[in-house]
Amino acid sequence: MDTMTRNRIRGCAVGAAVGDALGMPLEGSWRQPADRLVREMRAGRLPAGTITDDTEMALALAESLLAHCPLDPADLAQRFVAWFRAGPDDIGNQTYAVLARIAAGESWEQAVAAVQRRWPKSAGNGSVMRCWPVALAYWDDSDARQSGQRLDALLADSRLQSQVTHLHADCVAGSAFVNAAIYYLLHGTLPTDAIAQALEAVEMPEPLRRVIAAAPHQKRADLANSGWVRHTLESAVWGLLNTDTFEEALVQVVNLGGDADSAGAVVGALAGAAHGLDAIPLRWRETLRAEWPLGSGRIWRADDFIALADALASCSKPFEQSTSCT
Repeated sequence: MDTMTRNRIRGCAVGAAVGDALGMPLEGSWRQPADRLVREMRAGRLPAGTITDDTEMALALAESLLAHCPLDPADLAQRFVAWFRAGPDDIGNQTYAVLARIAAGESWEQAVAAVQRRWPKSAGNGSVMRCWPVALAYWDDSDARQSGQRLDALLADSRLQSQVTHLHADCVAGSAFVNAAIYYLLHGTLPTDAIAQALEAVEMPEPLRRVIAAAPHQKRADLANSGWVRHTLESAVWGLLNTDTFEEALVQVVNLGGDADSAGAVVGALAGAAHGLDAIPLRWRETLRAEWPLGSGRIWRADDFIALADALASCSKPFEQSTSCT
């Protein structure tokens, strides 16, 4: 692995967490005036620099991948349930409904199907906000004979991690799209081309495709940035393609308000993969904090996310072999 690729891999993991933390105090707020954008980590419902459920669920996914790659959805479901039982500060309605049923004894398949029948149009961003660890576990296509297979495996596990809690076609395809874009960015593809190639690589409902394709051309005032997966992807793509630095991408997106932490996590993963760890402001990295596992008293800092990124990247082994990194 060359130095720049390692920098991008680490940037993806740290960037997602930083985006989550920067957006945390702005969650549920109105869009900030363009001349008064929040650029520093602030306290909100949590201390400044603290991650939320977006990154906590990503950490559970990462640990599942380190134990089982390809992904074992039953293992992932149980890790999500352990997090659920620990009492997270925040949890989405869809995720809560599914995990409560699993905790009560249903299989993940039964639980998510029942919730989907109850809310068939539910298409929240709960699976796209956490999906980035899959991209890091499948980044390595250095063997040209396996490059197509690795991308297919990346897309399959991206969809599968969504299906554990979010079955809607937009959520499943949105997760695959985000990770395909990260995959191309990690390999040095320019952001505009990475988004275009990801759109080409991923099958998705046409309304979602149109939203993503049109996102760079939207006006700031027209971006809703809600918890709807289409809005989150729209904001993240808009921020990535209308800025030239990691910092500006995050600042522009989290200041849209609404579901600022989730959109921040998604654009943070994308922009981190595009610009690399060194582009993430040191002041943000030094403020980042995360208790993981919940209730353990163990506080993660930026270096822990770097170590996690390195561990996930090391799982990108020859395709024929199922891997375990524990």
